[in-house]
Amino acid sequence: MNMNINGLIYSTLSLGGMGLIFGAGLAYASQKFAVEIDPKAVAVREVLPGANCGGCGYPGCDGFANAVAKGEAKVNGCPVGGSETAEKVAEIMGLVVEDSTKMIAHVICNGTCDNAREKYEYIGIQDCKAANIVNGGSKSCSFGCLGLGTCVDVCPFDAIFINDKGIAEVIDDKCTACGNCIEACPKNVIALVPYGQEVIVDCNSKDKGKDVKASCDVGCIGCKICEKNCPFDAIHVVDNLAVIDYEKCTECMICVEKCPTGAIAGNLENRKKAEIDEEACIGCTLCTKVCPVDAIEGEVKKPHKVDVEKCIGCGACVEKCPKDAIKLK
Repeated sequence: MNMNINGLIYSTLSLGGMGLIFGAGLAYASQKFAVEIDPKAVAVREVLPGANCGGCGYPGCDGFANAVAKGEAKVNGCPVGGSETAEKVAEIMGLVVEDSTKMIAHVICNGTCDNAREKYEYIGIQDCKAANIVNGGSKSCSFGCLGLGTCVDVCPFDAIFINDKGIAEVIDDKCTACGNCIEACPKNVIALVPYGQEVIVDCNSKDKGKDVKASCDVGCIGCKICEKNCPFDAIHVVDNLAVIDYEKCTECMICVEKCPTGAIAGNLENRKKAEIDEEACIGCTLCTKVCPVDAIEGEVKKPHKVDVEKCIGCGACVEKCPKDAIKLK
């Protein structure tokens, strides 16, 4: 009996001693090999949305928070959180958030079932990458959307779908510009555009005009009519394809009107018109001098008026008016 009690005591003391030794070792190791955590990184991580989409260019929200704390990433680098999150991150870092335009994904192709020709009927795996292996896919245009939904599968926000015309379409209000669909598309037919952008070239083809016409009814043929007519030098043909400089584009929609194939998207019914407050107008004539289509008339020192039939809503007059008497509506 005494032997059993003594054995139990010795065992307990041994285990207790080992526990003390191991505990002391772990405590030492935790101090010796401790990884310092920047409190700013922790604070930034707490205000991030937690999507872990990688749209910021870093491995998840933790990676972005650490990069911001180190000064390696911009405070407005989270596409999911937008301006609200950017302001919170900037406050933590003691910075002023830079103005930035929200970007969203857009499928730069209008090669629908009605507009684009098919080379053959594809009956294989319903995946764009798989279809692209087979002679570049079934579409005659080698740059067009294949419409098999690989982009849909990788979108974590349900912001993209295949429409009833057979091509991918983005739901603007759901898109966070995370870039997953862009990376997944084997045709590189998805690009980031400014949120709310009315004028977009809905074509991705680099083929010459003759070849474009043979494969699609609404493709860009590189004719440069848009380039020649743009009053703001905001569109140029590069590699047979019209490309818009969104920083210069005023959405006047002249290119939309002039494009012979309809490759440039833009709803003319949404075109804005300038309106002059006659009581505020001092008749300085600055607006008449900058209007590219002569849509404003009036005498010096007398209220001016806008010819709404001519006005293209470019906003050049709004920027020049010293009395803030002109608004776009």
